[in-house]
Amino acid sequence: MKLAGKLLLKPEDFQPSFPNWTVQGALNPAAVRLENKKIVLIARISEAVAKKDEIVCPVIISESHYHTSNQKIGKKDILKRIGNGVFFKNGTCRLTNISEFRKILLDETGMNIERIEQKPVFTGTHDEGEYGIEDPRITVFHRKYLMTYVAVSHNEGVSTCLAVSKNLHDWKRQGIIFREQNKDVVIFPEKINGKFVALHRPEGSFHFSRPSVWISYSPDLVYWGREKSIVQPRDNSWESERIGSGTVPLKTKEGWLEIYHGVRKKGKRKIYSAGAFLLDLKNPEKIIARTPASKPLIEPEEEYEKHGFVSNVVFPSGAVPDLNGADLLLYCGGGDRAISVKKIGLKDILNSMEYY
Repeated sequence: MKLAGKLLLKPEDFQPSFPNWTVQGALNPAAVRLENKKIVLIARISEAVAKKDEIVCPVIISESHYHTSNQKIGKKDILKRIGNGVFFKNGTCRLTNISEFRKILLDETGMNIERIEQKPVFTGTHDEGEYGIEDPRITVFHRKYLMTYVAVSHNEGVSTCLAVSKNLHDWKRQGIIFREQNKDVVIFPEKINGKFVALHRPEGSFHFSRPSVWISYSPDLVYWGREKSIVQPRDNSWESERIGSGTVPLKTKEGWLEIYHGVRKKGKRKIYSAGAFLLDLKNPEKIIARTPASKPLIEPEEEYEKHGFVSNVVFPSGAVPDLNGADLLLYCGGGDRAISVKKIGLKDILNSMEYY
């Protein structure tokens, strides 16, 4: 399988939002092609407050502007720290970083950067995602952009929200559509049998099963139901721990193509790789084909994927057909720190899967 990859963006390409902040990562972008053929990425930018001898949690305190404050965290209340996560003795946690979204314009090939907007195009508010927003996915639906994203907050925890735009700049927030703890939400680009359709990944504290990909239906994009788990992790595979939706489903003659991520453990390490599955065009609950359990479609190989803020991570989050009609441009987070583009043949993806 031919795979042309390129590192596009890294933290050093972005300016911090405030003088005493540092950019930790540029990761997990949504991707859409504009009418002029150029491609826009809406990327998650992760930042942290530089404080000596002090642990703080940045929190948004304004609805109309990106104004933040720092909540001091008492060391005597901390049970443990993992990365940017601070876990308290009372069972709750906080983050010492915060994320917002910025826009990047690529050329028609999708391989070269034309412009990076240094100001956030979308942030959390004190009412929605006051601890930040993460991992956008954007669906083009009847000349509107439907953006799902994770909002992190004190009362609603880790939930998925929806915002709608006509220009990728002015957004109308629709609020929470999948409550805590539900992530990796991607909306299909057209209705199926008269309903909006989404894939998502709920997760709970009682583990009768491992986190899997679910499907849900809606009459209006706000109220979702008829939920069902349709794709599950497989034992002794590259995705044995958990799986989750990655890119917005792409309509092909063979079916709906979904590029997703899977996680396995190797010793104490977790390894995030990418695979694909194909769903029936009229019945998206029916799986037609899937990447073999023995080998992922893409796994961490580049230095920025193997060593990052979180090492051994390839996280596909945006997919755009190449103008040649034969290839797919995959935009991926690498190591929770960088963004890459990977050009891969559509036929190669389809031929690599096992058909049922």
